[in-house]
Amino acid sequence: MVNQVVKNWLDKASEDLAFAKASLQEGLEFYPQICFYLHQSVEKYLKAYIIAKRLDFKRIHDLTELVQICMENDQKFNKFYETAKLLSPFYIGTRYPDFIISINKSNAEKALQATEEIASFVKSKLSLQ
Repeated sequence: MVNQVVKNWLDKASEDLAFAKASLQEGLEFYPQICFYLHQSVEKYLKAYIIAKRLDFKRIHDLTELVQICMENDQKFNKFYETAKLLSPFYIGTRYPDFIISINKSNAEKALQATEEIASFVKSKLSLQ
């Protein structure tokens, strides 16, 4: 059974994922914003796992560091380390003019696929599928 705090994190992660996915499917070309929400979704899924497993919770946004924290409990999270490196720049690089990174539809589609894989993996580890 997942406690309410973990459920709240999972619900917010799911909402961010649903928003990004719907925006992409609607053909909206706000790819940086879509990728920002995908980053947020992954961050919240990983934090939900960290909280559920009572690992060292940190208020950080670096997905690679969050994956490393998850790996303290389950080495299988290692398979998402490279994906986390690709998604982490979407936190700042999509929002601030000094750090703008170029993101196109293909980048957003790949980020969506990666986010869905991580979401599925975390939910399976928390016995939610």
